[in-house]
Amino acid sequence: MIKIAPSILSADFCRLGEEVEDVLRAGADWLHVDVMDGLFVPNISIGIPVVQSLRKATEGFLDVHLMIQKPHRYVERFCQAGADLVVFHVEADEPQDIFAALETVKKAGKQVGLSLKPKTPAGVLAPYLPMLDTVLVMTVEPGFGGQRFMADQLPKIAALRKMLDEANPGCALEVDGGIDPDTAPLVRDAGATVLVAGSAVYGKADRAAAIAAIRGE
Repeated sequence: MIKIAPSILSADFCRLGEEVEDVLRAGADWLHVDVMDGLFVPNISIGIPVVQSLRKATEGFLDVHLMIQKPHRYVERFCQAGADLVVFHVEADEPQDIFAALETVKKAGKQVGLSLKPKTPAGVLAPYLPMLDTVLVMTVEPGFGGQRFMADQLPKIAALRKMLDEANPGCALEVDGGIDPDTAPLVRDAGATVLVAGSAVYGKADRAAAIAAIRGE
């Protein structure tokens, strides 16, 4: 079953509570929350208070993607704020601190994941795979919505699918960046199980139809 995780970065923030409930009614499985610090990526988005507000507004699954430097400093606070899944970047810290952050999220009783930028090879994740609930492959450079899908990431997705099948078959393989009804079949065929979509869902009048099209229904 392919899961769809609309990115709230494309939602109307004046009506955020209504927007998240609307996509959940339309068939979304997760809510993807992009957190950017202006350092790890060249943009600033939202933080802990918004996650806290979302948790109060919805029972939906909060997939919180931290695009921040040294994520071990903040993962516990995002867990406390109400994240169900905390994903951060393997490039954002030293290996010992990545391991420490993974352990912190696990001890908080939450799901945990690691993400890769487009230029980072799949093999970098090998030491961490047994600990993960989700691997997130970026098919755009992280930091801004609305970018074009990078088809050269498809072999990486396929390689990670093979690695996960061997090391951690229950781990989700999530893809984020330029996902729409045209690119979704490519990543599904490569082995992705969770698809993040922003404007391809929130930018459509019929969001149920948009989600169904991305899912391949």
